Amino acid sequence: MPPDLTHLALEVLSGAVVGFTLGLIGGGGSILAVPLMVYVVGVANPHVAIGTSALAVAVNALAGLAQHARAGTVKWRCAAIFATCGVVGAFGGATLGKAMDGRRLLLCFALLMIVVGVLMVRGRRNQGCAGAACNRENVGRVMTYGLGTGALSGFFGIGGGFLIVPALIASTGMPILNAIGTSLVAVAAFGASTALSYMASGLIDWNLAVLFIVGGIAGSFGGMRAARALAGTTGALTVFFSGVIFCVATYMIWRSF
Repeated sequence: MPPDLTHLALEVLSGAVVGFTLGLIGGGGSILAVPLMVYVVGVANPHVAIGTSALAVAVNALAGLAQHARAGTVKWRCAAIFATCGVVGAFGGATLGKAMDGRRLLLCFALLMIVVGVLMVRGRRNQGCAGAACNRENVGRVMTYGLGTGALSGFFGIGGGFLIVPALIASTGMPILNAIGTSLVAVAAFGASTALSYMASGLIDWNLAVLFIVGGIAGSFGGMRAARALAGTTGALTVFFSGVIFCVATYMIWRSF
């Protein structure tokens, strides 16, 4: 295959991996998109990779959301409250993130991933309450988690799903499959907010973003089917979620040094 076609294929396949992960675990889109763009596709500027991945992940999250909405796994009230507060935090976080050295930003990103992965593994046996919803008792927690998660999402240039899923579980007690579906609303909102900030600074590769989106939409369909299958096995989806985080974080730390 000619080099140009090989490169295009890598971009589309990388996007498909991101879309599959978003459909499967609601998070991991940017966890995978940023290192794939930097280490596989070969984007030289980490800030361009972050801005481009934010746009691609936002669009791909909408494709995954459509699948989860049809399956009835989205808790819309929680999603609206969480996403609204998170967007405010995302704009502030993106402003700070652009001022930081790109390589150091990726290393901090990887360390944060490991912390979240450990917390998810520790709570893997908690199946949650199927009837959990946002109410007067927990709305304050949901808003606080949304604001904080949004700030981290914007700072690291990520859709934030790998943070949103555990945050939704912690603040409402909902099962992981509901948290995954619900998280995609916030992932799309956070990603769009971050992308707008990077777009204003000219830090988006539009051609790459389109190819990632095309591959991602295709991958999201398979991810959703796999999520529904794994959700029936105690803790399997949570363990898989954490495993993805650990593997990518280890690789990113290794590359940073």
